Amino acid sequence: MILNLNSLVLCGVALTPFVAAQVDPLLTGTWTTKSRKVFTGPGFYDPVNEKMFEPPLTGFSYSFTDDGFYEAAYYRAGSNPTRPGCPTGIIQWQHGKYRKASNGSLILNPFAVDGRQLMSDPCAYSNAVYTRYHQQEIFKQYEVFPNPYDKAQRLNLYGWDGTPMNPMYLAYKPPQMLPTQTLNPTSAAAAATGTQPSSTSKSKRELPGDDDGLVQEALNRKSLLKQRHTNNADRLWWLGVGMTALGGVGYLCF
Repeated sequence: MILNLNSLVLCGVALTPFVAAQVDPLLTGTWTTKSRKVFTGPGFYDPVNEKMFEPPLTGFSYSFTDDGFYEAAYYRAGSNPTRPGCPTGIIQWQHGKYRKASNGSLILNPFAVDGRQLMSDPCAYSNAVYTRYHQQEIFKQYEVFPNPYDKAQRLNLYGWDGTPMNPMYLAYKPPQMLPTQTLNPTSAAAAATGTQPSSTSKSKRELPGDDDGLVQEALNRKSLLKQRHTNNADRLWWLGVGMTALGGVGYLCF
């Protein structure tokens, strides 16, 4: 069966709303958390020299394009129960394609061969462990709106189970990103799987050129410790507010 030119044109018109619905122009730009110290782009990860750069404070950042690409950068600090003065740190970077599902959720599919992770325990090891990493992300819902306090554009993401993440604020538009194609292809097959990872898949394997994987200098222990102390101070402040309110209720009742 041969389709004429008019039929092809009609098919293209019919598919246009479907393609447009896969992305949301409101997301376009680079978003970052309140610390405003973590941003996607070449200042976070250098794919040519295989190096990740430690931001001065923890946080995370996402960037989105008009044509359905994304990039994500994370810097987290973790507690060490046995040695409180020795927090651990983790830096993660990945990029790939995103789409908006019909139910309003966001699905982020990374290029599996490109993602990188740097894990550090400065008190235990002088070097951090540098590995490949990929993790599909699903956000149940999201919101983009002007922040009530300063009118800055704000992005709220909710995890796959509806748990709210720390809000992000628009930092750059157009987005600050690395190139959106696969940066470190290992084979045609591996590159192809980058857009179809499972929702729980992780890839942590050795990088080319070193039988034990690549290493970097361990993350700054003082920076990680400062961040942990800041988080603890926030918790104590909210605990104090709660106790004050509870005491006020007790006074009125008794």
